Amino acid sequence: MNKAVKWILVIAGSLVALIVIAMIVLPMVFDVEKYKPQIEQQVAKATGRTFKLGGDLKLSIFPWIGVRLSDVHLGNPSGFKEEDFVSVSSFEVHVKLLPLLSRNIEVKRFVVDEPVIMLEKRKDGKGGWEGLGQPAEKQAVTAEENPAPSSTGELPIKGLLVGEFTITNGLIVWLDQATGVRKEVKDVKLVLTDVSFDKPIGVAFSALADQKPVKLNGTIGPVGAKPGKGPLPVDMAVNLLNELDVSLSGLFDPSAALPKFDFTVNVAEFSPRKIMDQLGQKLPIETADANVLNAVSVSFKLKGTPENVVVYAGELKLDDSQATFSAQASEFDKPNLKADLNLDGIDLDRYLPPPTEDKAGTDSPEKPSTDPAVKKTDYTPLRRLVMDARVKAGKLKVKKARMQNLEVRVSARNGIIQLDPLKLDLYQGNLAGTGTLNVQKDKPTTAMELALKGIQAAPLIKDVMAKELIEGAMAAEIGLNFSGDAPERIRQTLGGKGHLRFTDGAIVGIDLASMVRNVQTAFSLGQQPSEKPRTDFAELQLPYTITNGLFKTDASRLVSPLLRVLVVGNADLAKETLDFRVEPKFVATIQGQGDTAQRKGIQVPVMVSGSFASPTFTPDYKALLGQQLGQPLPDKEALKKMVPSKEDTNKMMQEGVKGLLKGFGNQ
Repeated sequence: MNKAVKWILVIAGSLVALIVIAMIVLPMVFDVEKYKPQIEQQVAKATGRTFKLGGDLKLSIFPWIGVRLSDVHLGNPSGFKEEDFVSVSSFEVHVKLLPLLSRNIEVKRFVVDEPVIMLEKRKDGKGGWEGLGQPAEKQAVTAEENPAPSSTGELPIKGLLVGEFTITNGLIVWLDQATGVRKEVKDVKLVLTDVSFDKPIGVAFSALADQKPVKLNGTIGPVGAKPGKGPLPVDMAVNLLNELDVSLSGLFDPSAALPKFDFTVNVAEFSPRKIMDQLGQKLPIETADANVLNAVSVSFKLKGTPENVVVYAGELKLDDSQATFSAQASEFDKPNLKADLNLDGIDLDRYLPPPTEDKAGTDSPEKPSTDPAVKKTDYTPLRRLVMDARVKAGKLKVKKARMQNLEVRVSARNGIIQLDPLKLDLYQGNLAGTGTLNVQKDKPTTAMELALKGIQAAPLIKDVMAKELIEGAMAAEIGLNFSGDAPERIRQTLGGKGHLRFTDGAIVGIDLASMVRNVQTAFSLGQQPSEKPRTDFAELQLPYTITNGLFKTDASRLVSPLLRVLVVGNADLAKETLDFRVEPKFVATIQGQGDTAQRKGIQVPVMVSGSFASPTFTPDYKALLGQQLGQPLPDKEALKKMVPSKEDTNKMMQEGVKGLLKGFGNQ
């Protein structure tokens, strides 16, 4: 019995020795080169592309099954300028033989050197990557002949261990024949370490994208014994241009019906200006302040599924401003958006384009385009949009106007976008309002309601317009509506009504008391005042209606200790023309208007006409002469002195009033 066992062991050992010797000797005597044509033919058949092995083909069997290829080429389809779709200088893989028997894969080396991928797009839009591989011929087989694969989810291997996994000196080229654009990502290097099921896999990637460095480092996993059946930890860091650092860490779970993710994202402080400079490009907009967009950082948490993404715990730094934010997006075909932004403060003037000087002809009315090639705005995306966004800001500066405690909510559904509420404090007062934009039809309609209380007009106008026009506390109720999205269309359809009221203030630049006392002083033909003229008032009320772009007021009035002024007329906002009548009336004295003496002068109604850019001011001669009825009429020479020529009237009045009106119109 012992002798039999001995012989069995001897025979088994001999067989093993023979197998080992065969595995060592076989690659030495077996000429694999003669099989290159068959290999090339089979790969070409499988891919539908030409395939060529230009270098040596080497094979090893024991103790590692190894294959080494060199000068490998997979071609592009016909019609492309580049001959190769993929080429590889050398490829080498070594897998340990014996562990395969127990379904364990041990890879000693997996090395790819100088891979080149040409992503070429023809002028007709077809890419070289399209149609890679030919579909297998359909075969009529029964379910019994091809039973369904096992649904246990288990891999056909038990273990995986890779010693060296490296891709070096790679090149990826994007070539668009239609535009002539060529982009390169070169010096591509990818190194994976600790590749296994039970350890985090180290990832190190680097490349030059158009000569700009890109780096990625971190870990993925462990993937577990059943990859795809549980959460996958991810901890990655990306560096772009040696300037921008982005980190992402968290879990990705592909096991659910909808894959889930829960990540923390951090973008370290960076300068968008420096990044654009390195890319050789300019910022999308030119900013008034060249020192902004130099310090930006952001961090947030991101979770959800491909159908529902939630951003929360967001923090943003933009130069001197700090903000917190959150957002949610779902139903991406619409999409359905929710967002909240809470900002401590920002000076938007620093980020807006610098002011440009007015050029000749810019005051002329804008004419609608008659070019039939001009496309209408497509509002379909806004009709689908569902949104609920809220914004708060502690301090805000825009167009030099300073505001505080801004609160605004923007909602959208079924093509109706609402602004409700809109609240803010400014210049010792406050503003509240609502707005609606309806894009359900091709021509949008807009409506706004604003209420202002206790706003000090003088500092507001001085900040926004750099002018001194009017003083006093302002209150207003303003209603506006219009249709269309072109300026000309808006002016033609503008409608609404409202009421502006100023109290305890003054009109700066005009002394109405002097202007209506008598004709000579009214039109600046008398002695010029040494100080800037002004008209103090206790109350100034401006009720108005607007119909199809025609602004009309029937009872605008000014009340002062001496003077009462009534203004009636209209302004055509589309044609930019004026037609107003100013009717003054003295009470008894001009005290409070720079003169304490009792006065009796001719009260001169003034007709305001012309255009916004060039208004004209003419005394109502008929009313002026009517004031003299019952009194001796002046002689011809006295009348000439009392009533100036029309040319002198326009010239003098424009000096005092044109700046006031045009100052408002240019803002």
